[in-house]
Amino acid sequence: MTRAAVLPAVGAPLRIDDIELPAPGPGQVRIRLAAAGVCHSDLSLADGTMRVPVPAVLGHEGAGTVVAVGEGAGHLAAGDEVVLNWAPSCGACPACADGEVWLCANALAGASAVHATASDGTPLHPGLNVAAFAEETVVAANCVLPLPPGVPLTDAALLGCAVLTGYGAVHNAARVRAGESVAVFGVGGVGLAVLQAARIAGAAEVVAVDVSPHKEDLARAAGATSYVVASDTTSKEIRKLTGGRGADVAIDCVGRGDTIRAAWGSTRRGGRTTVVGIGGKDQQVTFNSLEIFTWGRTLAGCVYGNSDPARDLPVIGGHITAGRFDLGLMVTDRIGLDDVPAALDAMPAGRGGRALVLF
Repeated sequence: MTRAAVLPAVGAPLRIDDIELPAPGPGQVRIRLAAAGVCHSDLSLADGTMRVPVPAVLGHEGAGTVVAVGEGAGHLAAGDEVVLNWAPSCGACPACADGEVWLCANALAGASAVHATASDGTPLHPGLNVAAFAEETVVAANCVLPLPPGVPLTDAALLGCAVLTGYGAVHNAARVRAGESVAVFGVGGVGLAVLQAARIAGAAEVVAVDVSPHKEDLARAAGATSYVVASDTTSKEIRKLTGGRGADVAIDCVGRGDTIRAAWGSTRRGGRTTVVGIGGKDQQVTFNSLEIFTWGRTLAGCVYGNSDPARDLPVIGGHITAGRFDLGLMVTDRIGLDDVPAALDAMPAGRGGRALVLF
């Protein structure tokens, strides 16, 4: 038996339950979790914004130690320290063949499988493949990546989603160049990673935007040179801070229609807006045809930072060990497994960066 945070049904509160995990089968490994991050995507799964089979064990951002290895996973061994990858690429679909592994058509195929059994005998699914809100989990071998040397195992949990997403949004999707100005909407876990990545990219002006005035010190510590409390005049304020021209790049980490529109409106003529945040189907963004022509701006989506984790994780690890990227800065709460339901309930208030579950 192992303890886990279970979502019984969409919209239902999470419950902490004893679950029964099977032994790792062919191509699988069993992981003892060291830590797991509480991500906004977990809330999106719980409230039905993102659809996955339920009941499920949630949690997709984690790191831990291999404790058992199934047949065919011989490249891994008990004692290996690893980071979980919730969106493994299949290597065979058209997107993978084109090198766009973040768009893999089969990345979430494992989420429909039965992962474990609840204490009442109910079959459970792994929310986003890895079921990281548990003391232990069984995952496919391609869902684990080697822990970069020198990175603390607990803080490394953030690499599995927030850091790969935020770093990739800057370096892979928006492709921020040295000397450019960047506006970052949303100072949560991903937003803090974006701010640090923009600084690493050499951005000259980094404007952080959030609804809370209390996140300014955190945002500046992560690399923001200016801070704007979100309002109806946010776009104008950003243009003023960037010499009246507008930011070269805007990165939206919220996903609401109004923030996407404000991010787009904050960029210069010919500017680039990258949307990282995940909004619901009811969130609409409206433009008129004339302004699209007049401003010549681009608007692009971003999935998992457009990252290839096997390629990008060692690079990010180098930034961490060199002191250029601070994982600890992103953690605003360290909690236990029993605190996960409350952490999800508190998430809409947007009080800080990442809550990190320590096992």
